[in-house]
Amino acid sequence: MFYAYDFNKPSTPYRQPFFFHHNRHNEFNLNHGIIRLSVNNKQYRVNMALHAGTYVQDNYANEPELLKNIFEANAGFSLNPYSTLWFDAGIFASHIGFESAISSENWTLTRSLLADNSPYYFTGAKLTYTPNDRWMAVGLIYNGWQRIQRLAGNSLPSFGTQLRFSPNKDIIINWSTFIGPESPDSTRKMRYFNNFYLQQSLSEKFGLIAGFDIGTEQQFKNSVSYFIWYAYSLILKHQLTEQFSYAVRAEYYSDKNNVIIPIESGERFRSHGFSLTIDYAPVENVMLRVESRWLKSQQPLFLSKNQRLTENFFLVTSIAVKI
Repeated sequence: MFYAYDFNKPSTPYRQPFFFHHNRHNEFNLNHGIIRLSVNNKQYRVNMALHAGTYVQDNYANEPELLKNIFEANAGFSLNPYSTLWFDAGIFASHIGFESAISSENWTLTRSLLADNSPYYFTGAKLTYTPNDRWMAVGLIYNGWQRIQRLAGNSLPSFGTQLRFSPNKDIIINWSTFIGPESPDSTRKMRYFNNFYLQQSLSEKFGLIAGFDIGTEQQFKNSVSYFIWYAYSLILKHQLTEQFSYAVRAEYYSDKNNVIIPIESGERFRSHGFSLTIDYAPVENVMLRVESRWLKSQQPLFLSKNQRLTENFFLVTSIAVKI
């Protein structure tokens, strides 16, 4: 559950069109409610989860009505007796990025611009190889850039990879990719996307995440010229006590050709920002969170009551419970 107040005071309950979490102004609402069943065995596994909330309304708006409320629906089996090579198929959480759709799993209450504007889910099949505790490699084929149902008129599947290396328990280095079209065959424009992040425990109480995204898309079918967008997010977390922690974030997002974030007025989307999240966990499975976040751009990008502004400041509070 959450409450957000946007000091731009937009004219509708929807704060900004490029946010997909906690995206309501001056009202109490459910951001994300999930009920989940998982079965895990050495030779097979099944996950099924249903969800509801404003996140579903905003992020699944283009999906068929009967599929919007599916968060996960996948099954898999081991291809060897050591359970190090798996084949899975269905609807999955995305292999891209370090921020989950589940709020309590993230260091910050709201998602970074790079997370909110890259895939949260995909539908397809994948091979996962984990030869040891340090390495994981994944190859994927799926229906497209954050799609359950494939885009009408597109006959070409999308492909992806993930490579994760953990030299020790304190460091995670990850590289994820996407390759595929996000347009019908008649106007096919290929998209290529890379996500990199490093997560490191600096000490018992301090942790660091550094993420960087870069994507390209053909300007038109068979073009050798590409539009480029990129983003970064840097998050530092401090565990003050067993119950209290805070996280500070600096971020930047540049999509000057509006490939990922279209602006109705035609302004180029380029914005930097900072945020502070304070967490209180009275018990292990409950988290009370407060975040202040400020975004700034050179051009008027952020909705207000009657116009677009170059700045956006808002406060968000939430309570997250995991049982």
